Amino acid sequence: MAHYFDIQLRPDPEFPPHLLMAALYGRVHLRLAELKAEDVGLAFPGYQARPAQLGRVMRLVGPAQTLTQIAAGHWLGAVREHVIVHDLLEVPATAEHRRLRRVQAKSNPARLRRRQMKRHGLTEAEALARVPDSAAELLNLPFVQLRSASTGQTFRLFFELGAPQAEVKEGRFNAYGLSPVNTTPWF
Repeated sequence: MAHYFDIQLRPDPEFPPHLLMAALYGRVHLRLAELKAEDVGLAFPGYQARPAQLGRVMRLVGPAQTLTQIAAGHWLGAVREHVIVHDLLEVPATAEHRRLRRVQAKSNPARLRRRQMKRHGLTEAEALARVPDSAAELLNLPFVQLRSASTGQTFRLFFELGAPQAEVKEGRFNAYGLSPVNTTPWF
């Protein structure tokens, strides 16, 4: 992971940054999936836990050849007019490494109860006793709202940034540019 390029949101009075970031993330996800790029991780230099926000910059980090391939073409579509794509650069040798991972909330108790009933043969009353409405988990983390290409449903993709890591972990990333174990340079 020796190279990176940034995609920066332009200020836009008509669209708030979180909507533009969600649109950009959707395009990046499709591009990573299209190219089967498993060697590219994402970072958000403006990530803040409180207040929860990703900032205005998305950083793609990986091998120069893969990043060049990702940047080529007109894959950004209409999002292109709302962003600035910066040049490919080398990752600074002093960059710390962090893990950016997806966190999923158990936010729908009714769905969890249906699953319990189907998997464990519980009655509705038994499932309600196991999974009360108070079991709903709310996350106060930065997120983007995306639409699934396969199901058409919208969902929130929550991000949790780990502490700086002493050991660099390299490996495959998913089509969202995330990994539960790999680190990315963070600077």
